[in-house]
Order: sequence, then structure tokens, then C-alpha cells
Amino acid sequence: MTGNSQPGAGGYHKPVMVNECIHALQLKPDGVYVDATFGGGGHSLAMLEHIKGGRLIAFDQDEDAAREAEKITHRSFTFCHANFRYLKKFLKLNGVKQVNGILADLGISSHQIDEPARGFSTRYDGPLDMRMDTGSPATAADVLNRYTEADLHRILGLYGEVRNARTVAKAIVQERAVKPFSRTEDLKKLLTRYAPKGKENKYFAQVFQALRIEVNSEMQALEDFLHQAGEVLVKGGRLVVLSYHSLEDRMVKNFINKGKVYGEAEKDFFGNVLKPFEAVNRKPVEASEEELKENKRARSAKLRVAVKL
Repeated sequence: MTGNSQPGAGGYHKPVMVNECIHALQLKPDGVYVDATFGGGGHSLAMLEHIKGGRLIAFDQDEDAAREAEKITHRSFTFCHANFRYLKKFLKLNGVKQVNGILADLGISSHQIDEPARGFSTRYDGPLDMRMDTGSPATAADVLNRYTEADLHRILGLYGEVRNARTVAKAIVQERAVKPFSRTEDLKKLLTRYAPKGKENKYFAQVFQALRIEVNSEMQALEDFLHQAGEVLVKGGRLVVLSYHSLEDRMVKNFINKGKVYGEAEKDFFGNVLKPFEAVNRKPVEASEEELKENKRARSAKLRVAVKL
């Protein structure tokens, strides 16, 4: 990574485990690769340093990411302004049937978190938005103000792993009858009553995570993406995924080991598991102490690598 004039190299977003990702991808200069989550472009730029004559196709649904992508003039680079759940469709539109490697960094970019107007952060007051794609209709405020108590209970428990999800869901429904939710501070004020003492920030983060996942259909998008990754990778091609919370990591791990994100693996007549991938590392790779000193957002990152069978 050189020079701060490049996207991803300045304050926009510090990419996580770049060297580990590049090593895991085993890039061939003339290969075709996908950066499924462009973000600030840090991983893409590092990948392009190894690609000569090949191609890199990057995906991101975020407007800011699309603007960052415009700064890359490398002739091997193509940007698709789309969610990675449309991987196959956009590869086809770009004349690509199969690829040699796919990288997906499932973290939310620090630029998005640090932008109060996006409503992702628990640190700033902002509108309860949380849409990755600002063109999509439903915001976090819509979820809080319109969902049934049962649905709120479900998403808080499932996506936020919130212990007292039922109680909070009931409180949200009672609160919105008096005054609908519109700002992140409105929500935090309510949550303060139910957060464990001394662990308020972690609690806020869990609730915000649950809302963000619901607003952006993140779990369904990830499942769609993983299945398509299995279809477009060449034999021996590599899938490299960085996840940041247990839900995502579990889905990725299950898909690599069983060929499915949920439920039991399917087996053939001889009892062999029907799956497109083989895990390269049994345990996920984690960020080095050195990197953690420079980028605390790497602390929760888990890197899983799989090879196409």
C-alpha cells in the first residue's frame, strides 16, 4: 500500500489482515478475481499489485464505495455497483463465467460507522437509517416503528444475541405508541434502562447490529453469495472470508464444512458430504498483535479460507 492519495489508504477505511488475505488467495498474475466487498478499496489495491493481465471485479452497493472505486484507474479493474448477492449475474454481465479466487470482508467500513448521518454508530446522534444501499426503502426507524413485538423479539435475539430481547421488544412497542423512533439517541435512551450495568456500550452495539442486519438482509445476502461462490470458482480456486461476529462466522464455517449454512449436511450414497469446498485452515486466522495495536477493529475478525473441490 503506497501513498495516501489512493482510496483505502487514507482515513476512509483501514483494511483488515491484508497480507493474510493476499497470501490465502494465492493470486496468479493472469487470474480472474473478485473483491466481493470493495469498501474503501484497500484489499482491491493490494490484489491489483499482483495482477498483470488478469482481472479484478469488485462489488459494493454503497454510494461512497462507488465514489472511491472511481479513483482506481488500473486497467484490470472493474467495479460493479451491486450487492455481492448478485455475484453470478454481474460476472455474467462482464463476460466472466469462472473465477480463480474470491475475497469477502463482511465488516462494515469504518467510514460508514464514522458518518453520523448513516446512523450505524452508537457513538453519535444521527437518524436511525443504517442502510448500506441508500436507495433501498426500509430504514432502522421503519423496523423499530412498524415491526410486531414478536418480530422485534426475533431479530434482537437472533441477530443481536440480546439476552433480554423479549423485554426490550415490548418496551420498544410501548415507547413508539407515545413517540415514534427517529434518532439513534431516542433508541439509546430507551436501551439504557435495560442494559447491564457497566456494559452499556456492548449492549447498544448488539441492538444496533441486529437492526443493521435486518435492514440490509445481511444473512440472506451472505447465504446467496456463498452458494454462488461455490458455483463460479474454478476447481482449486480459493474462497477467503473475513467475518466479525459469531453469526456470520458460523454460517461461513458451516458452508465450508457442510455445503449448507444451516441444518444437516447432505451426503451421497457412500456417506460422503456433498459440499463445494474444503477448509484450508481448521481454525480461523486472527489478526497479529502488531495489527491490533494499529487497528482495534481487527480484534473480532476471523479469516476462513477454503479451496474449491
